[in-house]
Amino acid sequence: MRILHRAAAGFLSAAVCLSLAATSAPSAAAAPAKQKNVRVVVPTLAARATLSADHLEEGPPSGALASPGNGRQGPWPGQVIPGFSAMIENADGTFWGMPDNGFGTRANSADFLLRLYLVQPHWQVASGGSGEIEVLSHISLRDPQRRAGFPLVNDATPERLLTGADFDIESVVRADDGTFWIGEEFGPFLLHFSADGVLLAAPVALPGGLKSPSSPFLAPGETPTVRGSKGFEALVAQGRYLYPILEGYLPNDTDKRRRMIYQFDTRTGTYTQKTWEYRADTDDALVGDAFALRGNQLLVLERDDFWGPEAVTKRVYRVNLAKTEAGGHLAKELVVDLLKIDNPDRIGMENNADAYGVGETFAFPQQSVETVVQLRDGRLLIANDNNYPGNDARYPGVPDDTEMIIVDLPTVKRKADHTVPVVAHRGASGYRPEHTLAAYQLAIEQCADAIEPDLVMTADGVLVDRHENEIGGTTDVATRAEFAGRRTTKTIDGTAVTGWFTEDFTLAELRTLRAKERLPQLRPGSAEFDGLYVVPTFSEVVDLARHSRTCDGQQVAVVPEIKHPSYFGSIGLAMEDAVVDTLRAAGLNRRSAPVAIQSFEVNNLVYLSQRSPVTLVQLVNCSGGPADRPELTYAQMVTRQGMRNVASYADKIGFCKDVMIPRLADGTLGRPTAAIRNAHRAGLSVVGWTFRAENQFLPVEYRSSANPADHGDLAAEIQDFLAAGMDEFFTDQPDLGVAAVR
Repeated sequence: MRILHRAAAGFLSAAVCLSLAATSAPSAAAAPAKQKNVRVVVPTLAARATLSADHLEEGPPSGALASPGNGRQGPWPGQVIPGFSAMIENADGTFWGMPDNGFGTRANSADFLLRLYLVQPHWQVASGGSGEIEVLSHISLRDPQRRAGFPLVNDATPERLLTGADFDIESVVRADDGTFWIGEEFGPFLLHFSADGVLLAAPVALPGGLKSPSSPFLAPGETPTVRGSKGFEALVAQGRYLYPILEGYLPNDTDKRRRMIYQFDTRTGTYTQKTWEYRADTDDALVGDAFALRGNQLLVLERDDFWGPEAVTKRVYRVNLAKTEAGGHLAKELVVDLLKIDNPDRIGMENNADAYGVGETFAFPQQSVETVVQLRDGRLLIANDNNYPGNDARYPGVPDDTEMIIVDLPTVKRKADHTVPVVAHRGASGYRPEHTLAAYQLAIEQCADAIEPDLVMTADGVLVDRHENEIGGTTDVATRAEFAGRRTTKTIDGTAVTGWFTEDFTLAELRTLRAKERLPQLRPGSAEFDGLYVVPTFSEVVDLARHSRTCDGQQVAVVPEIKHPSYFGSIGLAMEDAVVDTLRAAGLNRRSAPVAIQSFEVNNLVYLSQRSPVTLVQLVNCSGGPADRPELTYAQMVTRQGMRNVASYADKIGFCKDVMIPRLADGTLGRPTAAIRNAHRAGLSVVGWTFRAENQFLPVEYRSSANPADHGDLAAEIQDFLAAGMDEFFTDQPDLGVAAVR
């Protein structure tokens, strides 16, 4: 195909476009062809142990000012162990576990003593075991030599025991000489302690005068340059160097996904000039912990602030300090998604039938997953800070226990999970509000091969994921008084639409909104998640896909649909180059990439066929025609000649279901049309949309009841369309779609 250039006035003319010959074969599908047998890494639960949330150790009462939660109210007659923010493996099977500052702030943690606890897990494994964590002893952190440099809670006592009002300790490593280096958040500081817990030197602050709002050295009126509670949640050691990692972004950073990694020389006691950039999955994702591997490699634990069924991001990635991507940040490789761990031995399931995430697929869904350690045998130890008493990820209304699990990472050979590519339509939109990272993540957990974001644009030219640019039905914007004046009426593709539009909001403004379920009467379970999740950017969704793996071990494909491209182009927000630029930055603007770009329009796909080598999908609706081609109908496009024309610039055709098998007057399925045959003759792969389980969307013969929200026989409908020749399909319920093609 000859190179065609976009004219200044717009896309190619209809005459030129339709005269192109179908000279190229379709590219590989966005979701790779299924293989009969695959070798995949299967994260597997090997061991688990817990310590009761209500466990108390000896010491003065704690929690007098702690926020009450889940039926617990301080003070408690001893020292609470609110989980572990960091751990160190010992050679004898014990661990040093370090809680943080206690109850979250300087103001409420003055009665919490900073300690390292020596613990012995009595692991529950396949062959048995109690599954209990035994606390053997502890080291009290203290400052008898007055190194802190500021008044302490116990300033006047000889030992000067440190409390949660003095430091917020979050990460720890042990040096070769047995001393401890600790990363904390109030400064943020690096702290050096002897093997028995004595502070050996003054706290080391970040270079450049970076300070958090809680820094004891923040002068009156001085503006903090580190966000509160976003200090050194992670700390690793390699040789003479320490690598502290900020938990969140710096307040003045224009890239809110950037997490800075610093290098500290323990021999000189100073920071070097070297820094690295770790790119989090989202603006709000947090670096919970890290662990040093051989060479330049690190494990990085990344988490969100949700827990239980609301959790989206609980992941361990591998990075190499010598390997960066476009943009300068470290390349990430997924090691384990902690929300999807195989549990073939049913560890933890006995007497925990009602616990969320404790099943044959095991999840570690606690809010503050803050410990990752690679054990001497290569397996991974994961543990949580339970934020006692506020978190209840396992049982609603019951404080979370402290949990330790061991995850094995075997590579196994097994049959492919299913035989036909399944695309998650707007994510697992039957279970979570559509076009949220929660919906996409759940779709991946449900074994979807691809996730589909619809793309619109903000006023400042950022691609975001919404079904339409009108967002009154998919966000809480209608309840936000500050945006009431932006409600307006616009003509979109010839139709008058009233509401709030993404192009009238900057990304920062849009991020203040929260997603909601579009069909609450049909999907009340999804509506329970209203008000939780932000509108994601296309870049975030692309990164989620490329850093995830399907149940067959392949990279998750991303199948974006460009919505209303002519309209957006008419207001100065051209989308096509922005899509390609996003793919290029992620290393996905290539022929073999698991990407397919869709559109109901024609001219933008023609343009993209010259701009990008990725798979292109022409969408065909049940009626009407492309908004940019008033002379052309979709009915004309599905003819033999129409399909040959489409094949000149696209690789796949995405048919509305009724185009393939129409509904009869009584609501049952009729006979297949010639559309699929015409597409295949033109060399086009056929994608069907959209398969939904609710009775309202099913043919009459597959409905289960008169209730439109009840689920009917979705599998039977899918099988009918596959029998007619459909190659792959979109579904709102990926789990049911996968089950239909297993």
